[in-house]
Amino acid sequence: MAQKAAKQQAARNTAILKRIHLLSLVFNTLFLLLRFLLFRSSSTRATFLLWTILSIPAFAIEFWFERIGRPTSGANGEVKNSGQDLEAKGLTEYMFDVLYWSWGTTFLASVFGDRAWWLWAAIPLYSAWLAYSTFGSVRQGMVGLSGQGPEGETPNGATSNRQRKMEKRGGQKVQYR
Repeated sequence: MAQKAAKQQAARNTAILKRIHLLSLVFNTLFLLLRFLLFRSSSTRATFLLWTILSIPAFAIEFWFERIGRPTSGANGEVKNSGQDLEAKGLTEYMFDVLYWSWGTTFLASVFGDRAWWLWAAIPLYSAWLAYSTFGSVRQGMVGLSGQGPEGETPNGATSNRQRKMEKRGGQKVQYR
């Protein structure tokens, strides 16, 4: 019972890794079979060069997930290391997005030809948008931490009763830093 969470994490990671490897095998085998057998006349050396170059990031991410997420067991079957959480938010989630987009592009290129590889250009665009939106939200959070709005005012006019009474009497006006 003491390692119930570790065992659950290990089981989830093993299932995710199995799914990743299976999907990678399916999409890449499908590409090779369709290009070698069905669409042989439209397949060129450039087709396979594009597939090789543009599949490297997906293979690298798959290898990385295998490296960090694979659980290790002791001799008696006890979980020694459950691996990092492959369902974590942040960078892991982004890497899954890149992986799925790469597989989708590989499938579309296997069916529709080399022009579908241009869809792969959406990954750097998505990365730039994600970085911009993350930086923007961090910047907004920093402004919120200081307790001031964009014009140096407190958010929503939040003042204490004491401050309002002082200002109503015409006494000292409270200045905020």
